[in-house]
Amino acid sequence: MTDRTVRVGCGAAIVVDDHILLLRRLTEPEAGCWGLPGGKIDLFETAEAAMRREVMEELGITLGDAALLCFVDQIDFVEGTHWVAPVYHVRDVIGTPTNREPHKHDGPAWFPLDALPDALTTPTRTAIAALRREWR
Repeated sequence: MTDRTVRVGCGAAIVVDDHILLLRRLTEPEAGCWGLPGGKIDLFETAEAAMRREVMEELGITLGDAALLCFVDQIDFVEGTHWVAPVYHVRDVIGTPTNREPHKHDGPAWFPLDALPDALTTPTRTAIAALRREWR
């Protein structure tokens, strides 16, 4: 993508009992990396509503209270892409997460916050850093 358009996304750092829920990306960008559920924000959709919709589409779960955790600027000069995304911290879910988009993701999987996979997406690394700042 080299159209010079900033893309707007959103993500959910779903943390329950010191475990975070992640999906492994099967498509670019960052294929093979584990990442937060989330996706694009549609025109006239609030960021939080988009995050809740994307999580429902990807995992089939309803989210409890959400608080803004951090903001991600993902700039890739080589690929010519720029994504911006608010990430929300969610502490409770209703339902059992299941992969509803197997053509896009592997998983989902719960990871202890102190034993995360090495291959994490840029938004996930940013969210983990923000979570660690909250714990101080």
